[in-house]
Amino acid sequence: MVLKGFKWGHRSFSQTPMVQSRLLVSQENGVRHITLADPKTRNSLSLQMLEDLQSAITQEDPSLRCIVLGAQGKVFSAGHNLKELTHKEGRNYHQQVFNTCTKFMLTLQSIPVPVVAKVNGIAAAAGCQLVASCDIVIATQNSSFSTPGGSVGIFCSTPGIPLVRCVPRKVSAHMLLTGLPITAEEALRAGLVSKVVPEDELEAETQRTVDAISHKSRAVIALGKQFMYRQMEMGIEEAYSQGSCVMVNNINMVDGQEGISSFIEKRKPNWSHSDE
Repeated sequence: MVLKGFKWGHRSFSQTPMVQSRLLVSQENGVRHITLADPKTRNSLSLQMLEDLQSAITQEDPSLRCIVLGAQGKVFSAGHNLKELTHKEGRNYHQQVFNTCTKFMLTLQSIPVPVVAKVNGIAAAAGCQLVASCDIVIATQNSSFSTPGGSVGIFCSTPGIPLVRCVPRKVSAHMLLTGLPITAEEALRAGLVSKVVPEDELEAETQRTVDAISHKSRAVIALGKQFMYRQMEMGIEEAYSQGSCVMVNNINMVDGQEGISSFIEKRKPNWSHSDE
């Protein structure tokens, strides 16, 4: 299922990891692994990095079920590359950076497949924005999250957009106004991350999450993800009204009926992954 307003690209990925600028990208068994591989800049979200990320997540493959976003080094991402935000680059370039960032963050939620962030380290400023924009976040106990832009004279206004939609107002205000980091456990309690595990269990927990997604119908997950985000902006009556229609459409899909039949017949479902 392709969501309204979203178009996939057309390049496919092989099982062999490839270097795409500052990214490592590979795909195997329906899971695309995208790794930020620029630890020298603390995996900063430069314009080039953002463009590469946009390209990496929007390449269509019918077998794709899930995207895992990770990073090399002790910093998941420190946010924008401040060297790109000086007067030397100019206002038009600055606008291009933030327009590209906005497009990428919105795409994370509009693509049909779930995006899982695998975080082991620091996620700051736009790096925290990236975490908040992913569907599911698995973090290690030594990870931390912050929006410290005000400390260098640049308030984290855009990082705050998904942040305030993930965590309670008082928590987001504390993060944005003070710049102080929160721990992984605090992020879990606030709703910024989904699970917190010891570092040596990160890969296993991520795989468990990916397997749970991959064993379901791609079309059903796409339908569910689309409505999950859409209904968040609705009042409760509108959400129930539209949600009922979505449920009826889901039930009458090929995979909806296959799921019901497999449950009744006590067998594993044979998904078509069709949105019909």
